[in-house]
Amino acid sequence: MPSDVLSPVIARSWQRCIAGGLDPTRRPDDMVIPFAEVGVRREEQSLLRRLALVQMQLLHEQIAGSNFMIAFADAGGVVLDTLSDPHFADSEAGRSIVPGSVWLESGRGTNALGLALAEQAPISIYGREHFFACHGHLSCVAAPIFDPADRLVGLLDASSSNEARQQHTHALVRMAAAAVENGLIVNGRPDALLLALHPRAEYLDTLSAGLVALSPEGEVLSVNRRARALLAGLDTNPGQAFGAVFEPGFGSVVDMLRRDGIARIRDRVGSMLYVACRRFAPPPPLASPAPTAYRLPAQASTPALDFVCEDPLLLRRTRGLAAATGDRLAIHIYGETGTGKELMARHIHALSGRGGELVAINCGAVPESLFIAELFGHERGAFTNARNEGTPGLIRLADRGTLFLDEVGDIPLAAQTALLRFLDTMEARSLGGAKTMKLDVQIVSATNRDLAAAVAAHQFRADLYYRLNGLSIEIPPLRERSDFDAIVRHLLARHAPGASIDDVVLERLRRRPWPGNIRELQSWLRRALIEADAENISDFACDDAVSATAQTCAHCSRSPLDRTRCRRIRETYTATGGNIQATARQLGISRTTVYKHIGD
Repeated sequence: MPSDVLSPVIARSWQRCIAGGLDPTRRPDDMVIPFAEVGVRREEQSLLRRLALVQMQLLHEQIAGSNFMIAFADAGGVVLDTLSDPHFADSEAGRSIVPGSVWLESGRGTNALGLALAEQAPISIYGREHFFACHGHLSCVAAPIFDPADRLVGLLDASSSNEARQQHTHALVRMAAAAVENGLIVNGRPDALLLALHPRAEYLDTLSAGLVALSPEGEVLSVNRRARALLAGLDTNPGQAFGAVFEPGFGSVVDMLRRDGIARIRDRVGSMLYVACRRFAPPPPLASPAPTAYRLPAQASTPALDFVCEDPLLLRRTRGLAAATGDRLAIHIYGETGTGKELMARHIHALSGRGGELVAINCGAVPESLFIAELFGHERGAFTNARNEGTPGLIRLADRGTLFLDEVGDIPLAAQTALLRFLDTMEARSLGGAKTMKLDVQIVSATNRDLAAAVAAHQFRADLYYRLNGLSIEIPPLRERSDFDAIVRHLLARHAPGASIDDVVLERLRRRPWPGNIRELQSWLRRALIEADAENISDFACDDAVSATAQTCAHCSRSPLDRTRCRRIRETYTATGGNIQATARQLGISRTTVYKHIGD
């Protein structure tokens, strides 16, 4: 054994491989379980998997372009999901790391995923440290994921053909695993009070903070590994009373947190800790994969808003929302104009269970010279034409709530630096002010622009793009929504309760391109209801609106009745493939009449 060049951990692994009869000069057997079993394992670990997928997407964004593959495996060493750069996916290694592939050390030799499982610790394997020589060009990093009971339940792995960035990647993978562990605590019991603790207040919002889940009565439900380390020497097992771990009592600490947002307490060993509350109220459950329609709560100045979400594609894209808000991961919404991005933002705010307000800003509507002042606020006399009384700024108004950055692609370049700094530190200082304030804000952004293209064109900062794109959700355009009928009936019920619409009209609406998406559909329904002058939108009543794309001839453009008849003739002519005789026969008119209306 080359003990002088191998670490003790890897040397022990090589020895186990030799003892198991593996030959480093051969190729390992491709161990892959049936995909049906992969589906079963995914269902068994549904919460863990949803949390892991959020972190995988974030990891992929952080190391994209580096010829990487990100993988999530269960405690049996079976890969359940992968995210890969195209080049790596097409490589021999990429084709071997697939859902269902088993990466136990006993069959695959020394590899990061299998060794992290055996050692129950983060592992990096560089190049020829792999036992099998055929894996010598790969570098891999893996970190185990532990549940609140300190049981290994899964692993995250990053594999690459380039080891230049492995040290950086090692830290990112460990952070991702820690974020998943925190998510398991956050989503553990719905009535749990969640406390973050750290010896330094500025680290309370980081992954280095301990996390403690408490029952409403103050009993310890679970702690993360960092909290267990910070409270070493104390019994933090489930069922332990708050007062047995901390002083002062549970009630007085909760009162301090509600009043001041942060408390300074001692544990029973005498160590001083800062404590902040991550959640007072129970969160909504994670989005179910079954078709459903969400109802959003009323805002202070607007009526209750509904939005339909029965499209399987959109449901899959929204599964990680609850986990993302639990980890305060920035969420980016992309979609064509009118697809319902603001409604999705309101849904995210409701899903987060935050007690603060949802504060929205249209980044394209604020003058560049005033953008930073509008966002961060300003003191009296901070600049020319500043308000005499000053202003707190929208970010501060969103404290303990959600800041919705609509049309985020239009943020002035000068302001992007200030926003990036805030996202990194969660500290805001108004223009002309001397004090910074620590804030707790969920960031949601939206745009109909291609931000990746804007980054490539140097119109948007790449680091800000990656920071905002923690979890990305693309809302399909209306023409691609499988729940189109449900959306139409829902909007119709909102505008005119009791009104109905014919199935033939729904079919014709479904075929339209809807460039304005749901916003255009709402306008169409209102117009159709007026023109129908009844509680039913029939085929005849909606002709004028449905056939808006079929322009009328010059003779019929001035009269609504003539316009309706002309458009019906033109639409039928198009539907019959330009057949004059079929059009005349179908409508019961002469061919001369058809020629008259399609002639110009």
